[in-house]
Amino acid sequence: MSSQINVGVIGCGYWGPNLVRNFKTLTTCRLKAICDKNEKRLRHLRTLYSDIETHTDALELINDSNIDAVAIATPVAFHHKLAKAALCAGKHTLVEKPLAASSAECEELINIAEEKGVVLMSGHTFLYSSSVRKIVDIIKAGDIGDIRYINSRRLNLGLFQKDINVVWDLAPHDISIILHILDELPLTVNCQGNAHVTAGIEDVTNLSLCFRNKKFATIQSSWLEPRKVREMTIVGTRRMIVYDDLQPLEKIRIYDVRVDRPPHYDTFAEFHYSYHYGDSYIPHIQQEEPLKVECQHFVDCIENGMEPLTSGRSGLELVTILEAASASLKANGAPVNFLRKREEPVSRRAKAGAQVEADRLAV
Repeated sequence: MSSQINVGVIGCGYWGPNLVRNFKTLTTCRLKAICDKNEKRLRHLRTLYSDIETHTDALELINDSNIDAVAIATPVAFHHKLAKAALCAGKHTLVEKPLAASSAECEELINIAEEKGVVLMSGHTFLYSSSVRKIVDIIKAGDIGDIRYINSRRLNLGLFQKDINVVWDLAPHDISIILHILDELPLTVNCQGNAHVTAGIEDVTNLSLCFRNKKFATIQSSWLEPRKVREMTIVGTRRMIVYDDLQPLEKIRIYDVRVDRPPHYDTFAEFHYSYHYGDSYIPHIQQEEPLKVECQHFVDCIENGMEPLTSGRSGLELVTILEAASASLKANGAPVNFLRKREEPVSRRAKAGAQVEADRLAV
């Protein structure tokens, strides 16, 4: 590999240009080429970045011996085919969420990456945000006590997808955050929803994840809301956190509120819940673009031979939950047992998180 990592981006529609922009700003790599079937998109990007090569055939980019790493931002249906080709060609590969359209496809990509000795990374961008990292720090410090439940809402009007439903489109963000916060996999998954606009493609869903020790998480996803909502509430035994990603600065607010049940009582008259109302406060968060941190982490994992925070295994876990949600939808919301066991040690999150922080400071 050359001293400077050469990167190619495949897919320049909705999300790809953001990858192009961020890779272009990094001094630790060189954005060498981009690819899209739409020549009009390529012409536009050439006006912004005149020094990059353009392709309409993804295999031309993948088979370029001067390309070390590939980032894929195409519709989900193409993720497996393109990622497999890139990995087989010995390219380090970053794939936007979800990693692939099935757990079997994810497992194949993981195996190829291991055989080829290259990095496979899932694009779970929110895990690289300052807000989510701050929330994890607060929880690990014990400030909110034990987590009781997490409630998330990701709502907007559109963008309607033709090949995946709203769970596969919007819920991966929330699922990745929840798995990262709890650092465990659910025991059961159940999902209900309806398709109002396009037959067979649910545009409104409610997803529930049940974990050990009575913890659970609910995720509401919709393409039919008049307002855009990106909000997550984390309820602990001592305090509660509200994370509103649409707030420009004050994205996290911690509420010193809780309710306690009396430990002992002899008569109903003695039974009173104790409500605690304290102050709320907003922790300071250094503002930075999560995608830039993610791109930097990808490059650093390549250089240092490290496993990414959002590895192929993380992508597999998420897709397996999405498959369980789809099975539950078909069964009218019946719970689906989630039997897959987490293979990475718990300490991996702390190790990868420390590397991400080091990457961030280096940007």
